[in-house]
Amino acid sequence: MNRRKNITLYCAAGAFLLALFLSNIFFGSVKIPLRDILAILSGNFEGRESWRHIVLETRLPQAVTALLAGSSLAVSGLMLQTLFKNPLAGPSILGISDGANLGVAVSMIYFATTSYITTIATAFAGAAVVLALILWFSSKLKNNVMLLIVGIMMGYLASSVISILNFKASSDKVHQYVLWGMGDFGNVSIEKLPYFAIIAIAGLIAAVLLIKPLNALLLGESYASNLGVNIKRSRLMILGCTGLLTATATAFCGPISFIGLAVPHIARLVLGSSNHQQLLPVTLITGSCIALLCNMLTLLPGSNGVLPLSAITPIVCAPVIIYVILNRKNIQYFN
Repeated sequence: MNRRKNITLYCAAGAFLLALFLSNIFFGSVKIPLRDILAILSGNFEGRESWRHIVLETRLPQAVTALLAGSSLAVSGLMLQTLFKNPLAGPSILGISDGANLGVAVSMIYFATTSYITTIATAFAGAAVVLALILWFSSKLKNNVMLLIVGIMMGYLASSVISILNFKASSDKVHQYVLWGMGDFGNVSIEKLPYFAIIAIAGLIAAVLLIKPLNALLLGESYASNLGVNIKRSRLMILGCTGLLTATATAFCGPISFIGLAVPHIARLVLGSSNHQQLLPVTLITGSCIALLCNMLTLLPGSNGVLPLSAITPIVCAPVIIYVILNRKNIQYFN
């Protein structure tokens, strides 16, 4: 019965994901007839070249980016919540996102670099430095709570440096950095999409391979060790995987809040289970759905332009966090 229920759930989630993905292609700020969009996608379109460009060069890569970025951040949040046994842990909790922000701030504000490739490279570099420090601390600290605190402190340090750079910079450089900090799934062009997709998919595959140690960690580190799980190695692999997924999403799309924090809770509430064999795929699909939904909401009618993504994700996800806080005693998340 449970197996049939899970299959029905996966089919419904997959259908909803497909509907949102197609909606991101069919609807936008420019009205394009449905038949023309279908003709463009099938390669039989002979109409306006601008419409072809909008669909193939803008909407399609943006939808794929939202799908992969949402799943990457959601899966990262799930793994961190399991590792630290904390329902309020998220991809930004270890300072990895702040490290990427710092790398971009140094590039844009201090060196006045506007190159897209440089922005991605510096974001990756900043995230990689923080991740390397976290991995080093994880080899020294056996207590996950202490490691969590160290990650939070590193995030504060990165934010402090960014504030100093903003204080010293000119207004146009600060404005440029603020625009990047609003987050945008449209930052990934069709030429850059393969690089983003390869790294994101590799990180998601690595996360799937970590399902067994994640389930073992639900029972406690001592019990997991008795089951033959190498706790130290598993922790390093989980942190490395979450760091890769978070750094990739942040470098290519900018900082995207709340998805990694809220989506795992949505998946748990829908599934009613903490078993990662079912929970991780549902989290992955739900993260993609939420990201695609938020991307559509940035084009709300009457907005006179594209709304900032960072203004939409809290509206969608923050109520979930409030619900979790209010009902934390009545919900078993790590059993």
